[in-house]
Amino acid sequence: MPTSTWSGPTLGTEPTRLSLKAQSFTESVIREMTRLNLELNGPERAVNFAQGFPDFNTDDRILDAAAKALRDGYNQYATTWGAPQLRKAVARKQSAAWGRDVDPDTEVTVSCGATEAMIAAMLAAVDPGEEVIIFEPFYENYGPDCVISGAVPRYVTLRAPDWSFETDELRRAFNVKTRAIVINTPHNPTGKVYSQAELELIAQLCIEHDVIAITDEIYEHLVYRGRHISLATLHGMQERTITISGASKTYSVTGWRVGWLTAPPALTAGIRKVHDFLTVGAAHPLQIAISSALELPSSFYVELLGDYQERRDAIVTGLRECGFEVEAPDGAYYVMAGFASLGYGDDVAFARHLIEKAAVATVPASSFYHDPSLGRGHIRFSFPKRIETIERGLDALRRLPID
Repeated sequence: MPTSTWSGPTLGTEPTRLSLKAQSFTESVIREMTRLNLELNGPERAVNFAQGFPDFNTDDRILDAAAKALRDGYNQYATTWGAPQLRKAVARKQSAAWGRDVDPDTEVTVSCGATEAMIAAMLAAVDPGEEVIIFEPFYENYGPDCVISGAVPRYVTLRAPDWSFETDELRRAFNVKTRAIVINTPHNPTGKVYSQAELELIAQLCIEHDVIAITDEIYEHLVYRGRHISLATLHGMQERTITISGASKTYSVTGWRVGWLTAPPALTAGIRKVHDFLTVGAAHPLQIAISSALELPSSFYVELLGDYQERRDAIVTGLRECGFEVEAPDGAYYVMAGFASLGYGDDVAFARHLIEKAAVATVPASSFYHDPSLGRGHIRFSFPKRIETIERGLDALRRLPID
């Protein structure tokens, strides 16, 4: 048998070496808190205020639509960028909300949840080395999305208690390297709803610096105070905005992973190519079910908002009684709670204390900042839960031993 004469570099000397990208990530802190609580306290005792998913079922009409889609044979690949039924339903909904026609064939792409939509948007629109402005605290995926796409994040801070930003700080963030800005409204983790004036300033700066906006509007139907405004509807922004939404939060189907992007045709063409190679497509029968959900009457959304406002008021009142410093959020389903009066100065230690002593999972706010020190005084509570679950968690907090 001939002997190899290979004299080049030895291959495979580090078979378990991770890429620099992977090494820069941590486990999702949101899911870590959920996991730790379950491991320590078990599913019967643990109360999950960490992860933003409901502990109640979705509307029976949506479940029936999913079962029917399965029986009707929608079990193979859909069109990669979305089943026509869902794209048309999204386009009808957006057209009505925005007051202009949205084309389902050239402007709408269905994704595997809003999370995939965000990375698809970044990969399609941002080149390595270009800057992306991100408001902090931010949903934990935005930073890793920048790393994966090779973008450079540039952070602008939202400050408690009203989670406003400084105009001059935002202006300074825009420069010749800026390609995009990410806006999440209503906002996770603070519940902030961006005002008309704030969005008009962002629009002005985007136009002035030729920047695109990527908006995460997954909580668009959960606004308790003020109103939801899509940046794409402001003057000059239709042609430079990628709008992301999805089914998870509105229809209580976080496990279905059906989201969508609405964007100008030129951006949509790129998004669809990236999406194809990321995931091929979202689950076909669930897309058909969500196309039905988008046709539900306005009473569905009125009831949805009323139920969530009841949950919000219950958890805000209870947390105040427990000694937390809390402002009622204007939207979404999260509460950022200060805990200085409870004797702790570190959010991670305090979150672990709540798991160990009260079986209540929350999220340390430092995980939502690029500089963890900015979040040390807050933890995030998530309240898409039955009222009895909220009361059970609050009761555990009322009996909490601080030391």
